[in-house]
Amino acid sequence: MNTQFSTQGAVNARLAAVRQVMNREGVNALLVPSADPHLSEYLPGYWQGRQWLSGFQGSVGTLIVTADFAGLWADSRYWEQAEKELAGSSIELMKLQPGKPGPLEWLAEQTPEGAVVAVDGAVIAQASARQLEERLQTRNARLLTTKDLLAEVWVDRPALPDNPVYPHLPPEATVTRPEKLAQLRQVLRERRADWHFIATLDDIAWLFNLRGSDVSYNPVFVAFALISQDQAILFVAPSKLDAPLRQVLAADGVEVRDYTAIQAALAEVPASCSLLIDPARVTRGLIAHLPAEVRLVEGLNPTTLAKSQKSPQDLAHIRSAMEQDGAALCEFFAWLESALGQETVTELTIDEQLSAARARRPGFVSLSFSTIAAFNANGAMPHYRATEASHARIEGDGLLLIDSGGQYLGGTTDITRMIPVGAPSLAQKQDCTRVLKGVIALSRARFPRGILSPLLDAIARAPIWADQVDYGHGTGHGVGYFMNVHEGPQVIAYQANAAPQTAMQAGMITSIEPGTYRPGQWGVRIENLVFNREAGRSEFGDFLEFETLTLCPIDTRCLLPELLSEEERSWLNGYHQQVCERLAPLLDGEALQWLQKRTAAI
Repeated sequence: MNTQFSTQGAVNARLAAVRQVMNREGVNALLVPSADPHLSEYLPGYWQGRQWLSGFQGSVGTLIVTADFAGLWADSRYWEQAEKELAGSSIELMKLQPGKPGPLEWLAEQTPEGAVVAVDGAVIAQASARQLEERLQTRNARLLTTKDLLAEVWVDRPALPDNPVYPHLPPEATVTRPEKLAQLRQVLRERRADWHFIATLDDIAWLFNLRGSDVSYNPVFVAFALISQDQAILFVAPSKLDAPLRQVLAADGVEVRDYTAIQAALAEVPASCSLLIDPARVTRGLIAHLPAEVRLVEGLNPTTLAKSQKSPQDLAHIRSAMEQDGAALCEFFAWLESALGQETVTELTIDEQLSAARARRPGFVSLSFSTIAAFNANGAMPHYRATEASHARIEGDGLLLIDSGGQYLGGTTDITRMIPVGAPSLAQKQDCTRVLKGVIALSRARFPRGILSPLLDAIARAPIWADQVDYGHGTGHGVGYFMNVHEGPQVIAYQANAAPQTAMQAGMITSIEPGTYRPGQWGVRIENLVFNREAGRSEFGDFLEFETLTLCPIDTRCLLPELLSEEERSWLNGYHQQVCERLAPLLDGEALQWLQKRTAAI
């Protein structure tokens, strides 16, 4: 049987079943986002409704279903993947791009007069629900958020995860749980809020110095939190905490209630109180349980900004984690060079070998995301993932893109490197060199403290734009401390909203990862993580600069050194000198020889 045909046959059957429910409930359009009640980027299976209904496996996408239309909105990172996975279904790929309507705009334009648009309130942010309601008002249409229309047709829905929760302990946990709660309560006083409701899993894990494994690659657990000046209530399944951890939490003033008790607790917030929420990070369905009289104080979760600003003590552990990660990469690359042409190497082999190298390093916990090993044309898909059914052998000539990372007790890593296979073409080397110029340009930048991070994007793109080349994704994202590999509030992307909370502050860790993608041919991306550090003060104010944290050679065999300026060569040689000095003590044998060879000055 053709697997693709079977899968899409099931998708069409599910769409038909959902449309029957929509017809019965008087719903004209159903919106199915990629989200859960915590508005997470990566979702537990229980909340993978968009994936289940559409068959599209990408981590980001929005599905809209009407009586005679089904469309999936995805950005350029997923177009090739979506075209393959939607083939044979009745779902149309709607490519997100400038000048074309996104899903909310499409609903506002296409919804009939007086129609009903439904979305499960449990998985749509309060801010997004408001925006959609405003758009629908122009057509006298109504937004229904009180029903989960997938519930009765998704009969084999996975259970909620029930993995254990464990403490993040000193020395890696550099600030105690009571200290973090005290800092949060001070912010509540400043904002004149009596209570604070947190639904985002990374904020909760950071605040309580706890970690888990409910979400793949992210050391978080499914929970909610309510904080006041006198109480700190953690809503989590009781089976996830052992008795000693419960005792420690109680000693620190943390009350534990069942995960399912959150709705009742919100309903019991005194009507005379004020509650701090981030409308972009809590869902309409949860807020609906609050008494109508509760005054909402809206703004960024204080923990989001606090956890983004790593302390000098955190940074010491992060640097150590980067060294261990870099040493693992050197061992892997030494193996890869010896194996190519001598044994069968596939994209799957690379994932296995690289994961094993990281697992041998002290403090390693897990990967920080699914490894991307993409050879030649597969590299043109930024979020490509090799599978048993579809993967490439690494042979012949071309470019191998490897984007990978690890979770360590003392930090989170994320790195992309290009590897030459055989003899890369002149055009491939030009693309690699141009992308490296973008990395260097932003890595060397100085900028005012507090500059809105999306405004830095053009610095990395300028050397790439100069040759009339561009890429569809952002240049950088925040990175957590033994936490989510994608973390706010900062993001380096001109497409992002340059909101006040995106301001660059000392202590933030951000990726720099420009790229170039040529569909059907190859893709290039080079990525380092950098740290915002003080760069001094002038009469124009305080300035910041980047310290490069990632430690791994950038393969010069992929480059055309003559296209680099003297300043760019100096940066690359200086970086390689630092990489060699810091990693050499952790290596020996072939890995050490590989490191010394690949960090030679150009």
